[in-house]
Order: sequence, then C-alpha cells, then structure tokens
Amino acid sequence: MNEEARQHVVDADDEHLRRLIHEHLKVFAKFTSENCAICESLAPPFNKFVDAPENVGILFIRLNVDQNPVAKKMMEQKAAPFFVSYCQGRLLECDALTEEPQVVAQLERLRAFMPVK
Repeated sequence: MNEEARQHVVDADDEHLRRLIHEHLKVFAKFTSENCAICESLAPPFNKFVDAPENVGILFIRLNVDQNPVAKKMMEQKAAPFFVSYCQGRLLECDALTEEPQVVAQLERLRAFMPVK
C-alpha cells in the first residue's frame, strides 16, 4: 500500500467526533485517558487495525476523555479504554475493553453489521 493510500487513526475532540460519525458509514472509536496503562498496551494493535485490508471503509478515531467533557460524561461509569462502534451515525456498541481479543471481537461485529440502505 503506498503512503498516500494508507489510513491512519484520527485524533478527535467531542465536536469532531459528532461530525465524523455522521460523515462516515462505519466508525470505530477508542476513548483513552492520561496515564492509562491498558490504553497504552492496546495502542499498537489499535493502530495496526487501520492498515488491515478487511477494515477498509472503517474510520478509526482516538479521543482523550480527559480533554473532552462530553466523552468524559459518557464514561462516568466506565474505565478507559472504552471502545465505541458507530454505523450510519448511530451507536451500535460500547464497552470498556482491556484485552486485544475483546477489541478484535467488537471490531469484527462492526465489520459484519449490515447498514440500512
């Protein structure tokens, strides 16, 4: 894959996230927090998902909850990292995940989800 065609994880804020989930068919977001060891350990696999051919068409977003009040409120009862799947602007699934296989499973469910035409 040439460098121009490579996807990347988009760093977003609350407002940017709202806009992006409506502009893209499928979005997989990782809500992180400062000094979160699990967030750090899941960063390399999350970044790797972006380049996987089976994930073409999914926008990957990273959002720091410590800097975004809407995201922080959403996570009041949860711990970081928090993964959220969106399709056609609607939240499909959200959960605090701590291991790569859990993240992969949620991502697979997003890939398999058939949007309404």
